[in-house]
Amino acid sequence: MFRHALPRISKPYLYAGAITTTALVGTTYALSNSPLSLEAATRLNEKSKYSRPGPLWSPPTRAQMIDNLKKSGKGVKVAKFEEKDQQEFDLLVVGGGATGSGVALDAASRGLKVALVERDDFSSGTSSKSTKLVHGGVRYLQKAIFELDYDQYKLVVEALRERRIFLETAPYLSHMLPILLPTYTWWQLPYYYVGCKMYDILAGSEGGNIGAYWMGKSKVLDAFPMLKQEGLTGGVVYYDGQHNDSRMNMALILSAVHNGATVANYVSVVALLKDEAGKLRGARVRDELNGEEWEVKAKGIINATGPFSDGLRKLDEPMTQEIVAPSSGVHITLPAYYGPKTMGLLDPNTSDGRVIFFLPWQGNVIAGTTDAPTNVEQNPIPSEKEIQWILDEVRNYLSPDIKVRRGDVLSAWSGIRPLVRDPAAKDTQSLVRNHMINISESGLLTIAGGKWTTYRAMAEETVDEAVKHFGLKTDGKSETAHIKLIGSHGWTNLMFVKLIQQFGLDIEVAKHLSENYGDRAWTICSMAAPTGYAWPLHGIRLSPNYPVIEAEVRYACRFEYAQHAADFIGRRSRLSFLNTDATISALPRILEIMASELGWNQERVEKEFDSALYYLRSMGLAEHKANIKLADVPRVTSSISPARLPGVDEAAFYSRALFTPEEVADLKIRFQKMDFDQDEMITAKDLKHALSRLGYSSVEDETIQAIISEVDFDRRGAIFFDDFCELAAGMKELSIDSAFTHITMGDSDYFRNKISPEKSGGGV
Repeated sequence: MFRHALPRISKPYLYAGAITTTALVGTTYALSNSPLSLEAATRLNEKSKYSRPGPLWSPPTRAQMIDNLKKSGKGVKVAKFEEKDQQEFDLLVVGGGATGSGVALDAASRGLKVALVERDDFSSGTSSKSTKLVHGGVRYLQKAIFELDYDQYKLVVEALRERRIFLETAPYLSHMLPILLPTYTWWQLPYYYVGCKMYDILAGSEGGNIGAYWMGKSKVLDAFPMLKQEGLTGGVVYYDGQHNDSRMNMALILSAVHNGATVANYVSVVALLKDEAGKLRGARVRDELNGEEWEVKAKGIINATGPFSDGLRKLDEPMTQEIVAPSSGVHITLPAYYGPKTMGLLDPNTSDGRVIFFLPWQGNVIAGTTDAPTNVEQNPIPSEKEIQWILDEVRNYLSPDIKVRRGDVLSAWSGIRPLVRDPAAKDTQSLVRNHMINISESGLLTIAGGKWTTYRAMAEETVDEAVKHFGLKTDGKSETAHIKLIGSHGWTNLMFVKLIQQFGLDIEVAKHLSENYGDRAWTICSMAAPTGYAWPLHGIRLSPNYPVIEAEVRYACRFEYAQHAADFIGRRSRLSFLNTDATISALPRILEIMASELGWNQERVEKEFDSALYYLRSMGLAEHKANIKLADVPRVTSSISPARLPGVDEAAFYSRALFTPEEVADLKIRFQKMDFDQDEMITAKDLKHALSRLGYSSVEDETIQAIISEVDFDRRGAIFFDDFCELAAGMKELSIDSAFTHITMGDSDYFRNKISPEKSGGGV
């Protein structure tokens, strides 16, 4: 694992700035003679578009993002050494779903000055309510062949190419999944097999060298024992991609921020600003959290609001023709025993001709999807008719021994597909098959349609068009096919083993963190409270049935812009998608943690609980549970002290962090040297004394407090010995560095040695 070298501290100033990333501790510091602007700090180490955020990085706060948005169009100073009359953005992207975040990343990585605003939360709409597949579209290939449709063929080829890129740029969030097509007549087996092999041929090198194969009846039942045996003749297995959609969306948002974009959730566009010639020059926006309004100036505006595209288009031209034909896609979540953990199922011939998927996901099974006209709304509630249709189709395929019951539905949700009509087309009734870019007379560029798999290609095409239409200057062409997303750089599929070894996590929790956060999991683990048990040592679960831990709530508030309880239960974690009842049980503790992080009072906590229940109604929560109060939910106290188990000596306790007793003793000496007043903690006063001895005599108090706060995850106001050991463990395990470790450890390589095979479990 490589890392960028931390710049040497320049005398006489040491300035803090959010720059770059891996794991254990939050922010690396920009060390220069001048304080950095938000944009400059974010882009400081972007020497290469392929570079990782590193060695440590945390994004600017939402308050900093809002402040940067407000500077647009005003006379501001940039980093003390440059003055501009106005800080106009090149592009203002409206919409923080898959398309909008993809556009922001593409544009920012080309060197454009980009702002993105989202009326609700990032991925709060369709982008968090997909089928969770990254696929080329087997059914589209079938239409292309039998209808001799070249456009459908091109869609499949493009999607297969993007599937490969998707899996490479976000490997921890996506993977290939075998999907079974069971056959119940003799002719289906060769028919499906030939079709799937053609799918492989079209994928070519994009397919990951995983080809389709057929199985006889006995092999099918070995792989998928829940299937109905009567009439079964065999099956064909092909491969497609699967991912965690809202976590992918957050990785895109953070990657855009890392490349210099300014982003803000809960900021809506209330009006579009035009010059005397009628051309768009910006927008008036409102912070939905406090009602404050201001103007944002931009050379171009991109409408990436998905199903809500017509709303923004009508702000531009009130009489414009609507282009969105919304379609509801309902999914349900079922218990894990409904299907195998590692194989999905596709039924291409349901009772009414629609396709249904039956897929393992996050430890449960999801089934869907429907396809029916609907109205555009923020949190559509899945209809009982559609839920029952999915259950009926599932019942047709499963063994009679499995009683498919309505009570087994753990959650249900409806995502709105933004199918679109091209207003420039002669036949306005025909729907665009993939996506569409439309530019109004005033210059509003709308990108609509498409699907998760092709988000990157859509974003590239959109930015290309924006650059051309708005006359923007870039650093070059799109490079997003090669930019690994946040969390990917330090990740391997065996990273969870190191998490177990260093933090004493439960195996299921370690895998969950690794597969949902990538190398960001190190930061989460460093924030995890001790369980108080012999094993696991760290990682208190929010629900006993799911591996989501308390530290994820703190991480979501500090580093992922979570502002409401629904942000966490629905999009930062996926609890509401997995089990609405388990989510309600976890809510009191979630709210307690968010209150401590975001400064909520009891009135706000109760309001958040009610809002979360309202959101859970759109996730299939039963009506009779929708009116319960916070006081009705049993509280579970999870805070555990002391920090280590009684009777366990320090050397043994810290052995989980790969230290020998001699190293623990050395750490104590180093800690004591920093603790000048010998009060068993390193305070801002101690750090200032240490810096003075190193020759940094003019460091501001604000900078010193920033250094303390970035390694003080428990917000105790100082650095204690356990914090100190976690930092040293990060240096030893991951070559992590920061301003604090530079001051503390100096140039010593003592804690940067490679781990011996006997300590690593065989060199993993």
